[in-house]
Amino acid sequence: MTYRPTPPPLTGASLDRAAHLREDRDALLRMQADASARTLVFSGDATLFRLLEGGLRAEWLPLDRVEADEPPIFLGLAEGAPRFVTRIDADAVPPEGCKYIDLRSALFSGDFEGDEAAIVAGAKAISGWHAGHRHCARCGALTVPEQGGWKRRCPTCEAQHFPRTDPVVIMLVVRGERVAIAHNVNFPDTLYSLIAGFVEPGETIEEAVRRETLEELGLRCGRVDYLCSQPWPFPAALMFGCIAEALDDDFTLEEAELSDAVWLDRDELAAVFRGENETISPPRKGAIASSLLRDWMERKVG
Repeated sequence: MTYRPTPPPLTGASLDRAAHLREDRDALLRMQADASARTLVFSGDATLFRLLEGGLRAEWLPLDRVEADEPPIFLGLAEGAPRFVTRIDADAVPPEGCKYIDLRSALFSGDFEGDEAAIVAGAKAISGWHAGHRHCARCGALTVPEQGGWKRRCPTCEAQHFPRTDPVVIMLVVRGERVAIAHNVNFPDTLYSLIAGFVEPGETIEEAVRRETLEELGLRCGRVDYLCSQPWPFPAALMFGCIAEALDDDFTLEEAELSDAVWLDRDELAAVFRGENETISPPRKGAIASSLLRDWMERKVG
């Protein structure tokens, strides 16, 4: 099997993470005072964007323009300039010409993509982790951020907590020259995509692919191969794109998850992407499912 991947959206961020600076408290303070330092701002789950004609741009503010309960989280360096992310109250008023927009909506719209989207997605994941982990999982006490925001420590029981990433498999389930796509019960009416699911404790990626495909589609799988991955900050997943060879044709759907599934050949899938199918629309922009399906359609997978 060969694979010449198209890099999925939200990958290849150019930001230098500069992880060696996270434990240098003096360096962090100097960078926060640096005139070139900028911070992304999240108000609740919404990102601050500047509205442009025909698109969006993430708005990076000087640190002295942002007030927050906790220090900014150090993201890294952009051509030597410090970059941070700050989370503020959900009812904050945006600067003129800007708006707080849900990042998922911005990505799906196609108005926000590329390198900046990859950087903002990483910022969304780490800031979201802080919002959901203020209290110690061991004793319940309030925790404090350390290492530039890449650790939280409990001052009561001294437990250390680090950002988590949840592994998720998403798969091209193929049978000969056809691929399976499905409609999740939570999707808009015509939206179809690839099936996906969390990797459970004690599982390999391949085992998770086989289990999820059997549970959701009722299909047994033989060969499973890893293709590529995508960080997905909703809230903090790492999507492992795989291809799986189905051993069966007939679907038995997990009705709590899926309302329909279909087999499409490459010509039928191309028609879906061209918008020529009135009952099926393709995965949304920004999602790894879209790039995986396009790669299969264009025979980059085979």
